[in-house]
Formats: sequence, structure tokens, C-alpha cells
Amino acid sequence: MRVPGQDGTGLVIVGCGGHGREIAQLVAAVNEAAGRLIWRPVGFVDDAPSEVNRKRAEGTGLPYLGTLAALADLPPQTHLTLALGDPRIRRTVAARVEGFGLPVASLVHPDATVGADLVCAEGLVVFAGARITTNVTAGRHLHVNQNATLAHDCVVGDHVSLHPLAAVSGDCRLDTAALIGAGAVVLPGLRVGAGATVGAGACVVREVPPETVVKGVPAR
Repeated sequence: MRVPGQDGTGLVIVGCGGHGREIAQLVAAVNEAAGRLIWRPVGFVDDAPSEVNRKRAEGTGLPYLGTLAALADLPPQTHLTLALGDPRIRRTVAARVEGFGLPVASLVHPDATVGADLVCAEGLVVFAGARITTNVTAGRHLHVNQNATLAHDCVVGDHVSLHPLAAVSGDCRLDTAALIGAGAVVLPGLRVGAGATVGAGACVVREVPPETVVKGVPAR
């Protein structure tokens, strides 16, 4: 998988909450592992950051650039990444930022493992310790958080999130904006419908209908 930005391309982080700061750390790890500037972080944009999140974001050494409207003032070669942990919010914001015409980065932490045969659209974000194995196909803006696993032959829609330590078994299907909570397990061959949420620590043993929330062991 080719990752753009080999010449130190500017990168703006959309969202200055905790997820945004984690992505800032991911970018720093990518640059450090390469021994050179792969991505050049420009700063954060966020329509309504809390004062606490704004101060914490600026504590990373990166400035708060303003609302999403600030994207219009960036050079056209500047890439962006959506640092929004909630898949539904990420989907909404993705539709908004498309109008600015900026390319979208894909970011993989050097301590993650991604199969060479992954087929994935733009906006992939893979955090430290995550594992994506073989013959996985994914849509736009997939986020695989720390130590989560996405196993063989899965088909994943746009804006899906795997929270830390989530484990998705082989031959599963995760539809658009599905969320797999921290420590949750999806057993082989199952489908999680669009907009569905699998609660933290749940074990999915049957198909999850769209726009539902399941939790527990087994998940209901």
C-alpha cells in the first residue's frame, strides 16, 4: 500500500480532542521511524473545541488553526486526516471537508502490522499495536485503534472504527459507520450492520442489525 507524503507534505488534523492528539503522536512516530520528515504537521482545525481540548492540543506544539473554514486557506497540496473517534461524526465531517478539495492522508503507526494485500480507500488510520492481516478490503476513513485486530478476508465499509483491543475475526463484514467497542469480539463470518455499535467487552455471536446497539456476552 502506497502512503503519500514522502516529501514532508503538510498535514492538518481535523479534530483537536484526545483522538487528534493521539494522531499527532502517531505522525511523530512515523517521522521518527523513517529518520526524516515524512509528514509535516501544520496544526488542528475544529469547529467547536472545548477550552480544555484546545489547550491540550496546543500543548503538542501544534497550533489551533480555527474552524473547518480555515481549510480554505491552506495550500492545495496539504493533506488532512480526520481525528474523530465517533464514526457517525467522522462521516458527517468527511462530507463537509470534501468541498475544500484537499487530499486525505493514510497513516500507519510503525508498530502496527498491515497485510501487504490490504485494499483500502483513503483516510486509513492504524494505531500502535494494531493488526490487519490478509485479504482485507476496506472503505474510506477506517480507524483501527491501539492493539485492535482485523482478521483475514474481512470486508469493511466507510468510516468504521475499531476501538482499542477490539478483535474482529475472519470473514466478517462491518458496514458503514459501524463501531466495535474496546475489547469487543466479533466471531467469524458475522456481519455488523451500518451505524451499529458493539459495546465494550461484548462478544458478537450473531448478525448485528443496522443502527442498533448490542452489549454483553453474548451480545444482545
